[in-house]
Amino acid sequence: MLKRHLFSLILVLFAAVSHAKELPDFTQLVEKQGPAVVNISITQMVRGHLGVPQLPGLSEDDPFYEFFRRFQPPQQRGQPREHKSHSMGSGFIISADGYILTNAHVVDGADEVTVRLTDKSEYKAKVIGADRRTDVALIKIEASNLPKVTLGNPDQLKVGEWVVAIGSPFGFENSVTAGIVSAKGRSLPQENYVPFIQTDVAINPGNSGGPLFNMKGEVVGINSQIYSRSGGYMGLAFSIPIDVALEVSNQLKSGGKVSRGWLGVVIQEMNKELAESFGLPKPSGALIANVEKNSPADKAGLEASDVVQKFDGKTVESSSDLPRLVGAVKPGKKVTVQVWRKGAAKELTLTVGEMPAEKLAQGSRGGKSGKSANRAGLTLNELSENQLREMKIDHGLLVEDADGPAARAGIQRGDVILAFNNRDVKSVEQFNQLLSPYKSGGTFALLVRRGNNALFVPLRLE
Repeated sequence: MLKRHLFSLILVLFAAVSHAKELPDFTQLVEKQGPAVVNISITQMVRGHLGVPQLPGLSEDDPFYEFFRRFQPPQQRGQPREHKSHSMGSGFIISADGYILTNAHVVDGADEVTVRLTDKSEYKAKVIGADRRTDVALIKIEASNLPKVTLGNPDQLKVGEWVVAIGSPFGFENSVTAGIVSAKGRSLPQENYVPFIQTDVAINPGNSGGPLFNMKGEVVGINSQIYSRSGGYMGLAFSIPIDVALEVSNQLKSGGKVSRGWLGVVIQEMNKELAESFGLPKPSGALIANVEKNSPADKAGLEASDVVQKFDGKTVESSSDLPRLVGAVKPGKKVTVQVWRKGAAKELTLTVGEMPAEKLAQGSRGGKSGKSANRAGLTLNELSENQLREMKIDHGLLVEDADGPAARAGIQRGDVILAFNNRDVKSVEQFNQLLSPYKSGGTFALLVRRGNNALFVPLRLE
């Protein structure tokens, strides 16, 4: 009996030791790479008024923001004054002569940037440049023989492998957190140029701009943002791949700004219904919803309803792939684009342009009533010459009302129908003729303009 108990105990101890060996040890990584991670302190002069109480450092998304705003004393008008606003972030040294990578939002609007190293030494930093589209900034301190990080290849990362973040969450300098890679190539709203690395590493305010390490001690990303409903960590963190950040930083270092390729198209994601409408075997590629006049795409002959399948020899699996591929191309380069047009693949050659400054667009609506709804639930009317001129289009039908299938597809009163599948629509009669062959259950795609934007909307008859 005693022997049996001893044998069982040995087995338990062996299993525990074996399990312990499988757990990662981050100590050497932190000891070696930690000194190259810095704390960044930002000072900004904010102009305000005497007597205006300040909210206690809360963002407008914080649930307590509205509470403090409502119950603060009434604002008093007084003499304008300036006061200092402070914030913190993280960064890491990429060269021994003092170049540091961080997030653009960390240094945005900064009047003074202070870098603090792990040995407690402090330096005033100069912002070399910042790129808001990728949220990457390059700053410089005047120093030499500094510790620097080792850079890795994020393409070799595998989902499920361990990663480590070092930064200053809530000002606690050189805090170390660990987790695994949750996903790669993640697209986020309004972030078209970064294939984010998603992790479950604990990232909080102050970690922004800090490095994400693989188990070899190589930096594979810059910790940029989190998904949160409370303002704190909720298990979803996103990092900018280091190769994307380095490309940006090299351009910032050489010219102070980032130059990106540009086509001049509005694109949308393909889904199963749209793929059926265009005769594609699977929902892949980037669907062009609109082509800007006199843009590189327009000059090359790209059209709305084209589905971009390859760009410069690289496959476009989803719509989020295209902005990254185009943005990475040097303006002026000639490239080949493969598109799916009217049931067949077609190749075009175009010269990539340079992305212009962002523009604000305004739309207009109008029309007359008196028509009845068609089988799709659309009440349509033809646009007047003045309306066409005002909208800067040469064809289209105004949606007077949307009901049934059209309403469920998201079409609204005031939208303009530009095309039925691949064909421009110029009259209500023509639209009804195109609609007539479709029976219950049939699917087609409408190119719908709302304001100055256009998207293909799949619609299934019931």
